[in-house]
Amino acid sequence: AVQGASYTCYLSQNTVLPMMYMDDAIRATVEIMQADQSQIKIRSSYNISGISFTPKDLENAIRRAHPDFQVNYTPDFRQAIADSWPDSIDDQNAQLDWNWKLNYELNKLVDEMLEGMSSLNIVKND
Repeated sequence: AVQGASYTCYLSQNTVLPMMYMDDAIRATVEIMQADQSQIKIRSSYNISGISFTPKDLENAIRRAHPDFQVNYTPDFRQAIADSWPDSIDDQNAQLDWNWKLNYELNKLVDEMLEGMSSLNIVKND
């Protein structure tokens, strides 16, 4: 999108997958390490979740900044892998025990990624 090119997606446009922006994952790791021990009720592991979205949702979020962006959906063998993943991850225990909250919803995630890509001075090759 930043280069003005189209993108080929190897999943169906309606495949829902759980995702997490790395900043949220790092922050969750730091927060659980800094949480008061009395808050940590599960000693083995916690699920933390980000957001779940489809390739079409992502395309639409990118189009807010790049209205001409085009995606070609050409599902291949990766579709079967994606279909075997959960649509979302339950992080209710992390929310209740140590107040885990997501910072990056889809539009914020896309805005930051597009800004980062644009700052690399990537230009369209004519």
